[in-house]
Amino acid sequence: MTDTLVDIGLSHDLAVLIAKLVGVFVVATCGLLWTLFGIWLERKVSGRLQDRLGPNRVGPFGLFQTLADTIKILLKEDLVPDGADRWLFNLAPVLSTFSVLLLWVVIPFSAGWIGTDLSIGVLYLLAAGSLGMVATLMAGWGSNNKYALLGAFRAVAQLISYEVPMVLAMLVPVLMTGSMSLQAIVEGQYIAYGLAIPLTVFIFLASSLAEIGRAPFDLLEAESELVAGFHIEYSGMKFGLFYVAEFLHAFTVGVLATVLFLGGWRIPFVSAQDTPALLGFGSLLIKSLLVYLVIMWVRTTLPRVRIDQILEFNWKFLVPLSLANLLVVALLWKIVPDTDQIASVNDALLPTLVLLTANILLIVVTSLILRERGRRERAHIAALYGPVDGAADAAPAGVGD
Repeated sequence: MTDTLVDIGLSHDLAVLIAKLVGVFVVATCGLLWTLFGIWLERKVSGRLQDRLGPNRVGPFGLFQTLADTIKILLKEDLVPDGADRWLFNLAPVLSTFSVLLLWVVIPFSAGWIGTDLSIGVLYLLAAGSLGMVATLMAGWGSNNKYALLGAFRAVAQLISYEVPMVLAMLVPVLMTGSMSLQAIVEGQYIAYGLAIPLTVFIFLASSLAEIGRAPFDLLEAESELVAGFHIEYSGMKFGLFYVAEFLHAFTVGVLATVLFLGGWRIPFVSAQDTPALLGFGSLLIKSLLVYLVIMWVRTTLPRVRIDQILEFNWKFLVPLSLANLLVVALLWKIVPDTDQIASVNDALLPTLVLLTANILLIVVTSLILRERGRRERAHIAALYGPVDGAADAAPAGVGD
């Protein structure tokens, strides 16, 4: 596009500026439009998983249901509570959505389709994603509501906690590639990293689900405990922006998992140089949708857990596991010869097998540790309260006579 603009008489700098502005408009528009389809898709998939129909009235297959909901929420009254900090209150939902759209700047959609190929792309993702945490705190503080403030504090505690294992998981592909550029990470996956380090994929997805507040980590809202959490005072399209941010972020996690661990736009058994841009984009989209289906599957299957259980799961399980995983990968990547000269599938085969074997051993050791801890916990409970096996089913003497 830049060359075309230059050919019609524009200066190179102006052509680059216009091309980037058009790219920003296209990516932002497609991201927001995806939300309309993503909400419909999640409702249909959740309906099938839970043995119900999902939306099926407004439009064919219920396709226009999300559009009808959008019109309804646009027509709702915009309320601002008395005593609220208007600047923080009004800016929070915008910043929440903006923080997700910023992530798409460095995502490589194909070999030549990328907004900006930053050499610190992974670091940029972490910095831009943190704006969502700031938006949550702004919403709770600016609402002048004790329930919103309590929800914001609890949400920030969860978000900060789960950033630790997420960062440690994202360091693994950076270590294996030797670069924080997302395009370089994709191009370096002659064999998808997820096949070699499945434990890292689990850590990344688990911590990312907590970051976006998806079940079973949806304590950011927890309407049964905090009325509605940090956005209790929001109505109309301001609430809608929080809703958009959550659904768009869920799909973005699928895209990031694909880029970091599943080869991104690369097609298996096809070299990066021989991958057409459109086919590469299709490959990225299909892989991302598969990860997104897993995220929906988890949401519709697992129940919500308590805030203390969420934090214990992070600090007592995920963080130690992610540290051990990072140390094992770093050690093996140093020991295996020629890992810095991988240029084909054959070169990547030995490191992949070594890392996969180490991951399986780490999973087995972790399972044994958890099994032993569970046995000790059951023994402790039995010592305090006596054996409980079958006690719930045993009827008191004389009942039923």
